[in-house]
Amino acid sequence: MKTEVPGPRSRELMKQLNGIQNAEAVHFFCNYEESRGNYLVDVDGNRMLDLYSQISSIPIGYSHPSLIKLLQQPQNLSTFINRPALGILPPENFAERLKESLLSVAPKGLPQVITMSCGSCSNENAFKAIFMWYRNKERGHNNVTKEELESCMINQPPGCPDYAMLSFMGGFHGRTLGCLATTHSKAIHKLDIPSLDWPIAPFPRLKYPLEDFVKENQQEEARCLEEVEDLIVKYRKKKKIVAGIIIEPIQSEGGDNHASDDFFRKLRDIARKHGCAFLVDEVQTGGGCTGKFWAHEHWGLDDPADVVTFSKKMMTGGFFHKEEFRPNAPYRIFNTWLGDPSKNLMLAEVIKVIKREDLLNNATHAGKALLTGLLDLQARYPHLISRVRGRGTFCSFDTPNDATRNKLITIARNKGVVLGGCGDRSIRFRPTLIFKDHHAHLFLNIFSDILANFK
Repeated sequence: MKTEVPGPRSRELMKQLNGIQNAEAVHFFCNYEESRGNYLVDVDGNRMLDLYSQISSIPIGYSHPSLIKLLQQPQNLSTFINRPALGILPPENFAERLKESLLSVAPKGLPQVITMSCGSCSNENAFKAIFMWYRNKERGHNNVTKEELESCMINQPPGCPDYAMLSFMGGFHGRTLGCLATTHSKAIHKLDIPSLDWPIAPFPRLKYPLEDFVKENQQEEARCLEEVEDLIVKYRKKKKIVAGIIIEPIQSEGGDNHASDDFFRKLRDIARKHGCAFLVDEVQTGGGCTGKFWAHEHWGLDDPADVVTFSKKMMTGGFFHKEEFRPNAPYRIFNTWLGDPSKNLMLAEVIKVIKREDLLNNATHAGKALLTGLLDLQARYPHLISRVRGRGTFCSFDTPNDATRNKLITIARNKGVVLGGCGDRSIRFRPTLIFKDHHAHLFLNIFSDILANFK
């Protein structure tokens, strides 16, 4: 570490950018040319262990040699330079590239995939696919009526049916209008934006340590599941159909809130019982950080989801879905780019690295080292750390309040560690898949000193 963070150069650049746009969210400016592996370098020359990895979106570290090599191959140049409108003019190798990238890691039972540019548009278009599927089912797969065609043009039923997505308090699914109606993590995300009357169920608030509160946590999960069913029925009575349920395997932005595998199995059953599509949002949990490629694999279900959305570590956005959710006409799920073939090319290489270096097992192993160390720190500093939890390297803990959390993150950054916050007082860990045991121990030693001297 050479300066405090943000240092003088970062502060100067912040000032410049703030003259062009609101840049108040910027932490510091980075030197990506010098960043390597798990280490992020800022413009003032500070080299930091990055446990946040661009809000959980760097799969195999900075400047990975395999990706650099990929970009240096002349035959790949065209893919990076000529970005096509994929829905109408895809490149010759597009289907082949999808097979070697996304379809090689497709969740069980979901053979169809559509790519998008980000997490929000993945969820937004998944909602649309669900609504179309539901309406098609309702009209008995018959032809669309003249009334439907005319009424949809003025935002009225029957062409625009009164359907809803059920979401959970604390969930985060993106910032576009439909997604925002299912996002309930921070008020600042939603303030001043008109929204939709869609049902919001409570997400279980588990007590820790889990082994000490088995009965209480079971009751809490049962209460939330009961509320889900009640909401579906209640909305149906007011002529609003819940066409789908959206949930994250671990609520990420909302505070790293976990529920048991049994909770998700029962929620899946409720969706099936009421004829709702079950959409699993794996934008932040997907790609291997929990020790399985998809976090929902931990649930052990034969039929875990109807639709699974992804982005972040997957390099591209998009969603996998069952055959029956396939749009029944062109241009129904569509935009100009529909993702980017260069990202599929990079993802195929990332998947090769994950397999070659056994990075899913690494996430389990390194995650265990991290979680064990955090539990030890919790035992030593219970006034600063509570509710330590995690799966793989997807770990977190609570601090007493927002001010303490922010202070700990700032001190850690000045000691050379980048951490992230989530919820109203949690600190989350989102390292890359090449984060090893020794990185965990390096962090734990630094953080132990911070906690010992915390005033």
